[in-house]
Amino acid sequence: MATPAHPVKVERHDVPGRQHSTNTGVRPVHTYHRTPHGLYVARTFAGHPRIRHWQAHLLPGLNLVACRYDFHGRREHDYYLDVATITDSGDVWEVRDLYLDLIVHDGLMAEIVDTDELLAARGAGFIGEAEALRAVQMAHDTLSGLAHARYSLNDWLATRGVRLHWHEWSLLSR
Repeated sequence: MATPAHPVKVERHDVPGRQHSTNTGVRPVHTYHRTPHGLYVARTFAGHPRIRHWQAHLLPGLNLVACRYDFHGRREHDYYLDVATITDSGDVWEVRDLYLDLIVHDGLMAEIVDTDELLAARGAGFIGEAEALRAVQMAHDTLSGLAHARYSLNDWLATRGVRLHWHEWSLLSR
């Protein structure tokens, strides 16, 4: 069965308003923090069946959103990387999600997912050829970098001069 095409997902982060706007609505954000490499975001996932809390680093220089989820049950993966175009307009950050994602099991493996979504969107004209090719290049460069770092996200990011911080929300929410 063919994957249905959908438009590019565009998210907005209103830092002073502490709001994260997605295609599914507007959600309150409890933490925004500028970093040397972008923007750190953290918010709860109220009422979500699998996810309790979400943290992300918007990294415009790498064209990635590095996400870490706190699940209700066992951890499904360590990191989820969205390939994206990220713009910073001061108080509002915009993320144009370019369909491709990387799932990282730190120190073990990483995989590119949602290629079917990118191809369906390209076929439907939701994304142009140049942008689609750029997304593929970014995803493969990231996967190659992770492989050279033995699938350690922190080690790969260190080669790019990036250091991220993450909070252990599961420990804080007990």
